[in-house]
Amino acid sequence: MSIDILRQIAVVLGSIAFLAVCWWAFSPKRKKRFEEDAKLPFADEEQSIRSAYEADKNKTDEDSAVESGQSDGPEETSAEHKKGQDEK
Repeated sequence: MSIDILRQIAVVLGSIAFLAVCWWAFSPKRKKRFEEDAKLPFADEEQSIRSAYEADKNKTDEDSAVESGQSDGPEETSAEHKKGQDEK
């Protein structure tokens, strides 16, 4: 008989917990936050696309500068790199 009462109490407490979670999740106060959180994975994707586009644009600008003779190219970079290694 006491086991039946414990089971009934467990069912009531479980039901209350379930209803509390549902109330919390579907509360109108939290709607805006959940909508923003739902967009987070897509925000990272858009940022990655922009970063890739900017990197590609910078690479294209560097390549065109080297082709037009405006930059010394790899020689300048390697000299600066060696200078940085000497300071270490």
